[in-house]
Amino acid sequence: MWLSVWRALLGALDQEGLLQWDEDFLDGSFAPAKKGALPSAKPNGATGRSGWYWWMVLVDGEGLPLGVRLVSASPSEVTLAETTLAEVRVPRPKGRPRQKPKRVIADRGYDSDPLRQRLRRRGIELIVPYRENNQHRRCEDRRKLRRHKRRWIVERTNAWLGQFRRLLVRHEHLLCTYRAFFYIACFWITLRTCF
Repeated sequence: MWLSVWRALLGALDQEGLLQWDEDFLDGSFAPAKKGALPSAKPNGATGRSGWYWWMVLVDGEGLPLGVRLVSASPSEVTLAETTLAEVRVPRPKGRPRQKPKRVIADRGYDSDPLRQRLRRRGIELIVPYRENNQHRRCEDRRKLRRHKRRWIVERTNAWLGQFRRLLVRHEHLLCTYRAFFYIACFWITLRTCF
């Protein structure tokens, strides 16, 4: 229910032209699960965290959440990028919901040339700086990387989400309950920043 309410609010804002689809930002954060993780959740090799959950957020140019993905801490950021983009569905009065931003700006954790190519085929430009140890920088354009300086927008949204105590630490056994609280928080942030 809360997902539908949040998406309806996003649809109303998009109809009035208040959502910015030119530059969208992607980032994630961890939330510990105090009641324990699912038995299938394996520790992430990079972090060694079991019993932790990712939240991945795609925000527009003003920091309004457009899409959210909640999963166990096992998948990598590159894997979660496409599934988070698939969660974006802003309804329109006529036709299919709006799903595609023009550009997605993310940090070095999303550095993957296959991901860049898959998103380019869908008409989405991924702007991510290459890692320091990557010698093959085929898609690097320093002029486009200037947009990367505005990544503070998604960090600010993650900080807003962190102000909700029910999201900062997951106390619920059921992920669906935690997901409902997350959608309420996204609805509240969207409502608060627009009105």
